[in-house]
Order: sequence, then C-alpha cells, then structure tokens
Amino acid sequence: MLSGGQVNEIIVEVEHDPSGVQSRPSSRQIVPEKTPVNSNSILVPSISDSDVTDFQIFSNRNDKKGKQSLQFATPLKELCSQTLHNSENTGLHTPHTSHENIQGQKLIESLIPMTSRDRIKAIRNQPRTMEEKRNLRKIVDKEKSKQSRRILELNCCAQCLNSISLAYRRFKNNLSELLNSISLWQKTLKVIGGKFGTSVLSYFNFLRWLLKFNIFSFIVTFSFIIIPQLTVMEKNHLQFTGLEFLTGAGYFTNTVMYYGFYTNSTIRHGSSGASYNMQLAYLFTIGGCLVVCFFSLLFSMARYFRNNFINPHIYSRGIAKLIFCWDFTVTHESAVKLKQKNLSTEIRENLSEIRQENVKLTFKQQFIRFSAHVAAWVVSSGVAITCCVAVYYLAENNLQFLANHSNPGAVLLLPFVVSCINLVVPRFYSMFRLVERYEMPRHEVYTLLIRNIFLKISIIGILCYYWLNIVALDSEECWETLIGQEIYRLLLMDFVFSLADSFLGEFLRRIIGMRLITSLGLQEFDIARNVLELIYAQTLVWIGTFFCPLLPFIQMITLFVMFYVKNISLMMNFQPPSKAWRASQMMTFFIFLLFFPSFTGVLCTLAITIWRLKPSADCGPFRGLPFFIESIYSWIDTLSKRPSYLWVVWIYQNLIGSVHFFFILTLIVLIITYLYWQITEGRKIMIRLLHEQIINEGKDKMFLIDKLIKLQGMEKRANPTLFTLERRDLEQWGPLRVRQHDAAQDLRFRRSFQEDNPKA
Repeated sequence: MLSGGQVNEIIVEVEHDPSGVQSRPSSRQIVPEKTPVNSNSILVPSISDSDVTDFQIFSNRNDKKGKQSLQFATPLKELCSQTLHNSENTGLHTPHTSHENIQGQKLIESLIPMTSRDRIKAIRNQPRTMEEKRNLRKIVDKEKSKQSRRILELNCCAQCLNSISLAYRRFKNNLSELLNSISLWQKTLKVIGGKFGTSVLSYFNFLRWLLKFNIFSFIVTFSFIIIPQLTVMEKNHLQFTGLEFLTGAGYFTNTVMYYGFYTNSTIRHGSSGASYNMQLAYLFTIGGCLVVCFFSLLFSMARYFRNNFINPHIYSRGIAKLIFCWDFTVTHESAVKLKQKNLSTEIRENLSEIRQENVKLTFKQQFIRFSAHVAAWVVSSGVAITCCVAVYYLAENNLQFLANHSNPGAVLLLPFVVSCINLVVPRFYSMFRLVERYEMPRHEVYTLLIRNIFLKISIIGILCYYWLNIVALDSEECWETLIGQEIYRLLLMDFVFSLADSFLGEFLRRIIGMRLITSLGLQEFDIARNVLELIYAQTLVWIGTFFCPLLPFIQMITLFVMFYVKNISLMMNFQPPSKAWRASQMMTFFIFLLFFPSFTGVLCTLAITIWRLKPSADCGPFRGLPFFIESIYSWIDTLSKRPSYLWVVWIYQNLIGSVHFFFILTLIVLIITYLYWQITEGRKIMIRLLHEQIINEGKDKMFLIDKLIKLQGMEKRANPTLFTLERRDLEQWGPLRVRQHDAAQDLRFRRSFQEDNPKA
C-alpha cells in the first residue's frame, strides 16, 4: 500500500476504435494518480446498474507479461472534456467527434431519471476531477429542472385524478367501517354460523338483506309521498274498532295507508310557495324505488356470483382457514370458543363435500334414483296445478261471496286458504327427500326451492289476474284501495301463519321427537321452505307498494320480528344439519330467484296496471285520467314548450319511451352474463389443471427421492468401509459437527449423482 503522497503508476492500454475516428494515444503511457492503490488489486469505482450498458468503463485483463492493466472502452477524459467544455483541465487534447457527443448525451440522459441520492453517488464514482464533476452536476440539474416544469404541467390533471381517487377510496373505507360497526345482529349471526353452519346462516343473511331493502323503500316513499299528503290531510271521521289490524279496512281506508286517500291536486303552501305535483311524485317515487331495486339486485347477484363462483380461492377447499385463518386479536374466552366452532364447522363442511363428490353409484342405483326424481316431479307438479286451480275458482267467486256475507271477517277467507296452501304443500314437498335421497344436500335445497317457487309464484300470478281483470273492471268502488287491502291481508295472514308455525308447529315437533317418538329426534331447519316464505312476502310488498305505500313499513316490522322468532325457535327446536355442506353459493341462488321470476313478474304486473288500466274516477291522485301514464304524457307536453327543458323530453323519447333502448340494455345484460359464465367455466378448468399439475409434481418428487435413496444405498454397498469410518468419527464429534458433516456428505453425494446422471 502506497502512502498518500506517493505517485502510483497504472499501465493503461487503449483499444483501437473500429470506426477509425477516435485518436488513440500510445499503447502504453504513465498516468500519475494521487489515489492510494493496493499493490495486489486495483479498485475501480462502479457506476449504477442503469449505466452499465452505456458505460462499461474498465475491464481487467492480464497482458502477456503478467502485468495487470486497465483497458478503456471509451476515452472518458476526452468525453468529459467535450461534454463539459472544459478540456483545458484534462491535459488530453483530442478532436470532438459525433460518437463522443452521442455518448455524452447518453451519460446526461442516464443521470436525469435517477433520484438525487443515486445521481450524486453516480457522479461521485466517475473517474473525473472535482471541477468536471461540478460541471456535470450543474448540467444535469439544469436539464432536470426543465423536464420537471414540463412534467409538472402535464401531470397536473393526473395528480388531481389521483387525489380524487384516493379521497374516494378513503371515504369508501370509512363508510364501510361505519356500516360494519352499525350492522344488525352481527354477534347473533356468528353464533348461528358456528352452531348450525353456513347453510342455515344463509337464511338469516337473506332476511337481513331484505330488511335493508325495505328500510330504503320506506324512507323513500315516506319522504316523497306520505309527508306531502300529511300536510293537506283532512280529519278521519271513521271509528277505530281494532278489527282493522286484521282486515285492513274500516278506519285505515281514509288514511295515508292506501292509494284512494291521496289527492290529485298540486300541493302548494302560500301564494308564492313551490308547487308539488302529487301525480308525478307518486309515479316517480314508485318507479325510482323499483329502478333502485332492479340495479341493487343485479349488483348483488353479480357480486355474490363473482365471490362464490369465479374467484379461485373458493375452490381451495378451506385449507387456508385451517392453517392461516386464526385471528390473534381474539382474546376473550367466549369469542375464542365461538371462533373455534366456526372454523371447525367450515372445515367439516368442506371435508363433507369432498367425500360426497367421490361417491360413485352403479347403473342400477342411478336408474332407481332417476325414477324416484321423475315420480317426485310429476307428483309435485300435479299438486301445484291443483292448488292453483282451487285458488282461481275461489278468487273468481270471492266478490259474490263477500256480497252475500256482511260479516267483516269474511274478507279473510281467500287469504286464509292461500296461507294454508303455502304452509301445508311445502311440508309435503319436504317429505320427498325420503324417496329421492340426494347425495349433495345443496341439490336437495335447489330442488325444493324450484318446486316451491313454482307453487307460490303461480298463486301470485292467479291473484294478479283476479285483481287486474275482475276487481279492477267489475268493481264500482275505488278498486286500487280494494287491491291494497287484499295484499295487506295476504301479507298479514302469512305473517300470522309463520308465527304460529314457529311457536306451535316446530315446538310440537320437538316434543314429539324428544318424548313420544324418540327415533325421530330433533328436526333440521328447512332452508328452502323458509326462504320461499321471504320471497313470497317480498313479492307481495313490491306489487302492493303502488296500492298501499305503507307496505314496506309493515314488511320491515314483520321481518324484524321474524328474525328473533326464528332465532329462538332455531336454538330450541332444531339440530345442526346431519350432512354438513358449504352454502356459500346459496345467496346467489336466493337473489336470482328474487330477481327472476319474482321481481320481473312484479314489473310486468305494474306495467300492465300503469299502461292499460283506467284509474278510479272518485279516488286517488290519478282520478279523471284515462290511464295512469297520461300524467307523464301531459307533463312531457308541458316541458316540450319550454326550451330549457328540451333535454328532459329527449331523454324520455329516446331512452325511457324507446323500445330499442330497453332491447339494447337487455342484450348488454345477457352478453355480460354470458361472459361471466364463460369466465367461470374457464377458471374451473384452469383450477382443475393446476390441481393435477401439483399432484404430478408431487409424484415426480417422490420418484426422484426413491431414485436418490436407491443410489445412496448402492454407494453404501460399494464402499462399506468408508461409511463405517465416517460413522465412527461422527460418534466422537459434537452435534454441530455432525450436522456439518451430514450436509457435506449430502453435497458430495449430489455431485457424484449429477456427474453420473447429467440428464437428471
């Protein structure tokens, strides 16, 4: 090592430039350097990784005499003198060439994108004088400041968009946390899921989801229809007897509960106050609720479909929950037990599905089960058709029956018969499980849902035909109010039957199974029947909101009560499912049934009512009009005479009133559904192939391990004395030396194996 004051001589060899332009100094020249250098090796400062391709400065090589020398790929002294215009400090005077200009520009361009710290480090590592480094840094800073101004001007909009998106994400996260903190029945749902599994939990999740739906509908109708009517409401002179809670008639007829009570005039408070058109408010409020429900159903169905069918983590069989899913923030004893119970239930469900998928049936067993399925479908369809015919004849003679009987309770006959059918027939369908014997419990639930939805929607369709073609045309009174009362009675009677079934039927079944016939035991929760009760009630609410704007409020109360009733009955009278199964995909199927045929049937019924039927002449906000939709037509005609509202007229004529728009919208929805379905099938195939690949890789590893063990055994048999001596030495060494020796021996064995078998 030389001292700081000594001069170290470095032999520099410069390669000949192929272009022939570059001037070459002598092949050997002595360059004085004040830097202390190790005598054995020469340390050359390195440039950052981004500059390696452009500036490979030095390369070490040994000449013929064995001396270590440095070879320049580019004359850096000349390049710096030309780039920085400071050639007088270098002592090397060379002509300026275009090649050097290009490399100097590349040097500056490579330094500009770096961060300040990396740029300073790269310039400091350059083999230049301090003056050259200062000039180089000034040039780079000047160029970077120019680019910074241009980038700042160009990226202003991008920064604004980024800040807006960041604020939106923060608002969305805060809103999600707020909604989760005020979520209803969170702890109760965890208890239900831990004890009865996700299949039973799906019913309560669906009930809570419908409750949120009705809360929104009630808030909208109460704000835009009921409150304006309350400001001009006249005093009700009818006497309240209490029977109105069952019949829905009497005192409730002259209240905001029914369509016939609402005024058809424009509400105005004071001569200078703003006007409020009740006809437009009534139609737009009901239509707005239905539009929001439509898009909410589509969004929820797509979200559950994506989470439960498309995302690949669903097919991981829950192994991640077994290994990685424990939450260490849970410290309370009861919470820990509940978490353990939830995890064990989900693992049992996944294992049960794997075991059920591997069941193989013989041809005879398949034929017997197929025959049983066909017979069950024939019987169930016959029963449903018989019930629909009975309801049709009863509804057709209902008006004559009510005219001959003055008893107020006579109006409950039709709702009573319909509720009895909805209570008895689904239980009869549930008995088919003794014959069909599905291997997958999910398939059994799907079958019961389809049979029950066919029965209930058929009954609602017959009742709608009765209301729109018999009550609306033959009745001289306010037929909209009569239909609202009928729907109220159906909804209330269904609620009463559900309460009686929970308190009496399920309780008696528990007594029979535990004390009288112990072989029966406790019953299992019938998911299909209970879910169809919710869909049936919600369908009535959507139809009846036009005739009875307070129905969402009534449904909100019934759902709130039914949650606690079903929860108590579940804990007392039911046992967990005997076949554990994963029901994460059930919510998607529930919402699909709610959308089709339930919601689509509601849209068809209300469309016929608004476009084809004539309103009552003596009641309601549309009295005196030939059709309900005439109020919209007259409003559009009024707006067409005002130039500032022509855009509203264009939207109505080209979007809302255009058949082509709805056709295109339907086509887009079908295309998106088809694409989602194809994505699902593709991901299922990919997941299956990946599973097979993992299995094959495991088999390959086992095969290689077997080969290695055989080769090691052959080597031991070939050199027994060597292994005996090594084992004797290992007995004298400590545990650390033993591990080191095993690793070295394994390494030697692998090297010998690779030499003998290069392909392996």
